[in-house]
Amino acid sequence: MPQKRATRRSERRRSTRADARLSMRVEGSPAAGDSTQVITESQNISASGVYCTSTHYLAPLSRVALTIVLPRLPGSTSSKELIKCDGIVVRCEPARARRSEKNYELACMFSDLDDQRRMLLDEFVTWRNLQSLRAATAGPNGVRPGAKTAGAARQRTVRKSAARRRTIH
Repeated sequence: MPQKRATRRSERRRSTRADARLSMRVEGSPAAGDSTQVITESQNISASGVYCTSTHYLAPLSRVALTIVLPRLPGSTSSKELIKCDGIVVRCEPARARRSEKNYELACMFSDLDDQRRMLLDEFVTWRNLQSLRAATAGPNGVRPGAKTAGAARQRTVRKSAARRRTIH
């Protein structure tokens, strides 16, 4: 019997994603037709879309208004940034949660993001992924192997000073 050949699924996303829990609001019309507002947290985000959970079902291909609170990045002069834009629901599926809770996994793509806000999101995603990479390469005490800590540097300086004093006297 011929063996199945493993095929790799190609990545279709154009933008890099970052796991990030950002406060956000989704406003749209659920299946019933009434307007709804969902306050939630993102699970991951990119310059082209966001993934979150929702307490309401929103039909795929429906339009939504998104507001995302982007934290201030280190070195940035601005405070928190509000990203407001329109989006399109790409996917809304029942979440794998307790049956008593009605939650949905919601994926939206940004439909009218201007270049400045897209660049802000892209910078945030890059920064967040670098933070994750640093955390993943850190040792058990949170310090990367081979990294010089302030405490270790201070101890070396004290030892060198003490050694110099001994040789001078």
